[in-house]
Amino acid sequence: MPRSVNHAASKARRKKILKLAKGYFGRRKNVWTVAKNAVEKGLGYAYIGRKQKKRNFRRLWIVRINAGVRPFGLSYSVFINKLSNSGIELNRKVLADLAMNHPEAFKAIVEKVK
Repeated sequence: MPRSVNHAASKARRKKILKLAKGYFGRRKNVWTVAKNAVEKGLGYAYIGRKQKKRNFRRLWIVRINAGVRPFGLSYSVFINKLSNSGIELNRKVLADLAMNHPEAFKAIVEKVK
């Protein structure tokens, strides 16, 4: 008896990968094995990137808060400690936005904390 192969499913699988490889350069866009490797690598980088994005934004917020509190004679770590001790519960994203776009409001927070 001849071997039965599900060509519809395997073609759909290849088509899905080649669709994801659209826009790639050279053989990566139309040769199955090369495209498969490139897409798998790309999806891996995308997964890692979604995790790194959160870290990078937190680092950016910390840098902005630090730059905002330096003129008041504080460092970032001292400011965050005093902030938590005073019971003000603002996250770093909001504090960074205030430091950049609303310096008068940020100044009021720093004065209250000091």
